[in-house]
Amino acid sequence: MHTELQILIFAAITVACLHTAMGPDHYLPFIALSKSRGWKFGKTLLWTIACGCGHVWSSVLLGLGGAALGWSLTKVTFLENVRGGIAGWALLAFGLVYGLWGLWRAYQNKPHKHFDMYEDGNIYVYEHKHGAAVQAAERHKVTPWVMFIIFVLGPCEPMIPLLFYPAAKNSLYGMLLLILVYTVFTLATMVTMVVLGYFGLAFVKADKWERYMHAMGGLTLFVCGAGMVFLGW
Repeated sequence: MHTELQILIFAAITVACLHTAMGPDHYLPFIALSKSRGWKFGKTLLWTIACGCGHVWSSVLLGLGGAALGWSLTKVTFLENVRGGIAGWALLAFGLVYGLWGLWRAYQNKPHKHFDMYEDGNIYVYEHKHGAAVQAAERHKVTPWVMFIIFVLGPCEPMIPLLFYPAAKNSLYGMLLLILVYTVFTLATMVTMVVLGYFGLAFVKADKWERYMHAMGGLTLFVCGAGMVFLGW
């Protein structure tokens, strides 16, 4: 389990950082609210961490669903010797399906939520497609608590298979470690991007990559799963 856990930790770090950095909605709203409402640096970080925790822990709840499936494998006697292999295949399959779905979603250019600051100094959330104009009637004013709810209701799906594997191996330690790693790196990435924006420092424009966020997460899981199944990682 030691080697597999290292691979899963790598996947958790990669997915957490990619999912956060490639999604401007994870940090731009806090920068905009801070400027529009004159927040001090400490209050900006407080709301960033609070919303980040809500986002991560709702993701963990999804992951616990996968963990329940994995844990159920430990109760089936005749699967005792192959449950690790099944878990590896499950990670590979989920990564493939999730990645292909992400590519299809990017190709279709489905509407998705976005935050922006308008001339009146307020932050608004709205549904839009990349390259499409937004009508004033389609946007809704955002307060810090509304933003918190939005983050809680927008979890990161790749947490499901990440917790499936250690559960199938009957490793509570592995599950808790993955949750901790995913939480720390998601919050660290959010805080880093917010701090850079707060002090007006230039950072990578992720807007063009945002539509491929799900595809990249799926690719990460697929590569890790393929390594476990075919290369003996």
